[in-house]
Amino acid sequence: MIRRKLLTALGLGSLLPLAVRAASPTPSAAATPPAPGMTPLRLSDAQWKERLTPMQYDVLRKEGTERAGTSPLNAEKRAGTYHCAGCDLPLFTSKMKYDSGTGWPSFFTTLPGVFGTKVDNTLFSKRTEYHCARCGGHHGHVFDDGPAPTGLRYCNNGAALKFVVAA
Repeated sequence: MIRRKLLTALGLGSLLPLAVRAASPTPSAAATPPAPGMTPLRLSDAQWKERLTPMQYDVLRKEGTERAGTSPLNAEKRAGTYHCAGCDLPLFTSKMKYDSGTGWPSFFTTLPGVFGTKVDNTLFSKRTEYHCARCGGHHGHVFDDGPAPTGLRYCNNGAALKFVVAA
């Protein structure tokens, strides 16, 4: 949280996605195995490019990061479920969402078994990155500065999500 505030205060907050993008390795969807009983979604690079918008492709398949404050999902307040934009797997409910002040949709927990994690050593720190358990799409990073009851903050790229309004 202190690093985030410092970067924002220095005016570097808008450069953060560029630094992440430049320092990020080519993603490995294979690094996230599907949850037990879940059929993995494996598509060719060409099929992903056809299926996703350029921003979704960059985030989900190349571990890019959208600019803070650009996702319309930041302001989403309706009841519903947030799904993976790559494979439509339900990931979060609207009751799990909170305003972290970071500029990215944030959640304090997830639906069970929907993410795998790996260590990300970019940006001069060790962070925990999380990927969709079905398609391996990159969603964001989880931090330990969130609210009760978990104390976690799943900082998610809005481009990696699709919101489905509750019926």
